[in-house]
Amino acid sequence: MAILVGPETAVICQGMTGRAASYHIERAMAYGTRVVGGVRPGKGGTHHLDVPIFDSVRDAVSETSASASIIFVPPSNAADAMIEAIEAEVPVVVCVTERVPVLDMVRVKDALEGSKTSLIGPNSQGVLTPKACKLGVMATAHERPGSIGIVSRSATLTSEIVAQTSAAGLGQSTTVGIGGDPVHGIGFVECIELFMDDPETHGIILIGEIGGAEEEMAADYLKSAKSAKPVVALVAGRHAPPERRMGHAGTLTLFGRADANQKIKALRAAGVQIAPNPHQVAETMRQSMNNLGT
Repeated sequence: MAILVGPETAVICQGMTGRAASYHIERAMAYGTRVVGGVRPGKGGTHHLDVPIFDSVRDAVSETSASASIIFVPPSNAADAMIEAIEAEVPVVVCVTERVPVLDMVRVKDALEGSKTSLIGPNSQGVLTPKACKLGVMATAHERPGSIGIVSRSATLTSEIVAQTSAAGLGQSTTVGIGGDPVHGIGFVECIELFMDDPETHGIILIGEIGGAEEEMAADYLKSAKSAKPVVALVAGRHAPPERRMGHAGTLTLFGRADANQKIKALRAAGVQIAPNPHQVAETMRQSMNNLGT
């Protein structure tokens, strides 16, 4: 079992005929992902990569019963694409687009309120259920089906931890890249809830970084939820200089807030095991699972 996506997930792609979309969707289809259509206004009635193209998300959902959408749309139009998918009641939407304006994402967050959509991203690596469904731009050389749920703000570290957990024989149930932007869709808390409810996920790894409050919110939730599953965290940026953007808009500490040490302290207080460095995340998880007898 997995969260968000699985072998049954029927996927459409918004911006399907673009170069980036064509590259990644072709590889997702080769991986086994059920891509049932694409959306590109003005090109409805045509085909691309042997699947039908529709003028709107609503048309695509009506004709294909799609349950997920991945968005490859430029930053200036990405918010409108996300809102279109939300209004069409697509259950899972992944937006990989980087540099979506923050004020545009405020509109998206308003559209999400009370909707039936779980949005992952923007600026997301995507969601991967090994050997079942790839909805994103991540590499698939080292993933293996298994029992560890991974939720991450960092694409690079995700690849490292996926490889580690596979090499350790743990594998992954699902890997979710929530994205690094300050305003985004689902976060650590929502993913932890899904992993806690998934009987095939036996341990949870959080990959955090400086900036924002995702890690602190996860700590608050875990204090009250008292997870029976081991939770391990890696927080990047312990040596990052304050008041300087590091990599993208989400990785920013201001006035002594949102730094790595504060996040680590909050997570430890919630019972989370902290990996000492990126190379020992899988081993920390293995030890935690052994201690809990899982």
